[in-house]
Amino acid sequence: MLAMLGVDDLEPTLRGRLARLRLAVVGHVEWAEFLKVPHLPAPGEIVHVTDRWEVPAGGGAVTAVQLARLAGSATLITALGDDALGHRAEDELTRLGLDVRAAFRIDQLQRRVIVHLDPTGERTITVIGDRLGPRNDDRLGWDDFDAIYFTAGDASLVRSARRARVLTATARALETLREASVPLDALVRSALDTGERYVDGDLTPAPELVVATERNAGGRWEASDGTSGRYDAVDPPGPVRDTYGCGDAFAGGLTAGLGAGLDTAAALELAARCGAWVASTDGPY
Repeated sequence: MLAMLGVDDLEPTLRGRLARLRLAVVGHVEWAEFLKVPHLPAPGEIVHVTDRWEVPAGGGAVTAVQLARLAGSATLITALGDDALGHRAEDELTRLGLDVRAAFRIDQLQRRVIVHLDPTGERTITVIGDRLGPRNDDRLGWDDFDAIYFTAGDASLVRSARRARVLTATARALETLREASVPLDALVRSALDTGERYVDGDLTPAPELVVATERNAGGRWEASDGTSGRYDAVDPPGPVRDTYGCGDAFAGGLTAGLGAGLDTAAALELAARCGAWVASTDGPY
């Protein structure tokens, strides 16, 4: 049973609004191997793994599964390596409740990550291989989606995604978003990660909402109308075990909330709950 924040954890009115949504993620998948260690090894040191597991993860996959948990179903539009891990990722993500629409890249290996987890739940990630994103010419099929979250793909695909009523994206895709030059309903970034830097003027037109997460300190938001504020973190339902995927689950909650017509404060509260729930589990699910 999945331990993400799901439909059974929601109040009935919100549950009904989310159940009517058609949600999707356009993004990437990483095959993740998790290694629990007593501490990160110092140079030359040998440490012993106390537990390990593998799952298909990455920003596209984790966010899509969170959307499926909230709304009952979700679509993942992606590209995978045409190898054993790529095909295994498709099978396992389908079992996790996703409608997976994948282009398999011939002669390309599935991207992998090694995730070291210390006793505090902090994750340190080593990436193996290139990020694979879908392209518009893959022709993976489009529905009339209510809300889409974008993590990877080409600029033409961003423009197609803009047909959704709500389009959100990660700041890690900034170059592609800049090329696409379409309005975003929300841009999500980590204020603590230099790889997700965003300043005013980086995108034209400017996003309607920019959210900067600050882990257990909550985060801040700025709207295009000049208003701004902070949101509070939510306590996890149990001890922090693994912070991998918290930001992706947060993005899923925000996308679903905006898609359901929630105001900024309510959408951010739902997002924070999603991120907190993932912190209390081993792995993103």
